[in-house]
Formats: sequence, structure tokens, C-alpha cells
Amino acid sequence: MPIPADQVALGPGEYRWLSEGPWAGPLYMIISIEKQMVHVYDGDRLIGAASVSTGMKGHRTPTGEFPILQKRQWHRSNIYSNAPMPFMQRLTWDGIALHAGHNPGYPASHGCIRLPYGFASKLFGLTRIGTPVSVTTDQLSPVLMVGTLVLADPDDPASAIVTFTPPDVEALSERTVLSQQSAQLQEQQDVPILKVDPAIFRFRTRR
Repeated sequence: MPIPADQVALGPGEYRWLSEGPWAGPLYMIISIEKQMVHVYDGDRLIGAASVSTGMKGHRTPTGEFPILQKRQWHRSNIYSNAPMPFMQRLTWDGIALHAGHNPGYPASHGCIRLPYGFASKLFGLTRIGTPVSVTTDQLSPVLMVGTLVLADPDDPASAIVTFTPPDVEALSERTVLSQQSAQLQEQQDVPILKVDPAIFRFRTRR
């Protein structure tokens, strides 16, 4: 039986994997700015949760639905003193990404979504280009439309996903290739395209 989102309590820098797989998919993430949490779902089943640190005042993390556009296991900031960004997963081409970093329990980044190191490492191995990520103000239960996922009724948070329509893989691949070509051109011209803050890595885990 799926574990309700409100039954997973974590402190700053903590994370939990609730299942070791195998997972049938589709995998997707819901991130709550208000709760400073990310939940990872396999279909209607919550399989992982972690604390996060989103953008501080003046550097707010945007809400919305985003596909993962690019993945780099060992990445460094283009504009913040070559700061390390382990397990970087880009959500936008104008500076927002998931990556391992310090989680103080409140919004402290320059817009990116910081994850506990151990959680970021495992998550990096589970996702792929195009994996849906929903960034919300306060929602963690799967009651939103995420890409082509049709999720539960908001009046019945315990209800499961009712249907799933696979994305247009060909169109997604074409958009991804064009985006990667644009990123490569910007990098060749030495134009900063990913704004991240230096992370002080302090991690606590709960397994």
C-alpha cells in the first residue's frame, strides 16, 4: 500500500528510501517549497523522500513542471568560484538545477534545489533525461498534472494515479537535442548558463 506523503517526517539534511525496487515506473518528483521537501514516486507509490533547500529571498526557485534537461555527475559552477555541484540535474537553461548541497532546513540557495549528498547520488542513477519534476508551493501528494501524468483527485489525496499516457518520445528527444546543442554553444562562448551558489556540504542521513 502506498505510504501517505504526510507520514514521512524528516529533519534538515535527512532522507529516506522507502523501497529498494525494482520499480515499474513512471518515476517522477514533487518538490514543495513551503515544506522544503522532495518526494519521489514510482507510479502511485512513494519510494523516497528528502529535505531540500530551495532559493532564498531574491533568488526564488520557480514553480511549475519541468523535465530533466541535462545530467552531469561532477559539475562546477560557471560563475560562483568554480563551486562543486555533484550530481547536477538541470531543470531550466537559465539557471535552475537539482544538485547535492548544504541543507540548513530553510531556503538558502541562489535558486537551485539542494539535495542531501547520499540522496542526490542515488537519485542521479534513477532518473533520465525527460524525467518529470513538479515544483510546487506546498503540495507533496500526487494530485497535480505532471506533464502527461493524470494524477489523483485533489479532494481525495489517497487516491492513486488513474491513468498514464507516455510522452511523445520523438518530440522530447528532438527538444532535448536542440537544448543540448544550445548549451554546448553557450559553453563554447564561455557564457554562464547555470547559476548556483557554493555549497557547504554537511549531511545527515536516515535510511
